[in-house]
Amino acid sequence: MMDNEALRIVNDEVIDCRRCDRLVAWREEVASTKRAAYADEQYWGRPVPGFGDPAADIVVVGLAPAAHGANRTGRMFTGDRSGDWLYGALHRAGLANQPDSTAIDDGLRLNGVYITSPVKCAPPQNKPTPAERDACAPFLSAELAALGEVAVIVCLGQFAYAAMCGHLEVRPRPKFGHGVAVPIAGGPTLLCSYHVSQQNTFTKRLTTEMLDGVFSQAVELADRA
Repeated sequence: MMDNEALRIVNDEVIDCRRCDRLVAWREEVASTKRAAYADEQYWGRPVPGFGDPAADIVVVGLAPAAHGANRTGRMFTGDRSGDWLYGALHRAGLANQPDSTAIDDGLRLNGVYITSPVKCAPPQNKPTPAERDACAPFLSAELAALGEVAVIVCLGQFAYAAMCGHLEVRPRPKFGHGVAVPIAGGPTLLCSYHVSQQNTFTKRLTTEMLDGVFSQAVELADRA
């Protein structure tokens, strides 16, 4: 799916990164000890690059790879329930060719969408530090530069929203809220959504209808309705 040479270079640099000692130790420990359900699988255990359409005008930004999801499979939001929610919504919006993402070679293709994260390694307790976020910031900048004319950035959760506001120098920063849209003069619109975490979906803080609404809005803002 990747035919953007600049993105290919960035992703290769991401995969080789060992900048953050704590994250390197954790991702490799998880990949070594594994979860019992995946004991027979070979974990990826490295930084996880972005994934999607290299000509995307919509970018989805999460938090970081999940320990037994993307850290296992090597692709963002792949192999866990958060991914089931995200890719299901993308499929219903006409932005993905299938509603699930189970493995890096499962045939999933995205249409006009690229998925990435401010932190490229799985962090302990899913909580990266500001220093770890900042260490990854050049990768995020390079990805967005390689993608070119991005119209909408869907921020899944407050961490992603804060990271993107920092990247785009949004000051003052409007309060995060599901469905909040923040137009950037001369740039993309930041569109907020609650994260597709199990904590949010199990408690119904985030529903299917709410998530579908965000991606319908993203398609409209990208002028592809």
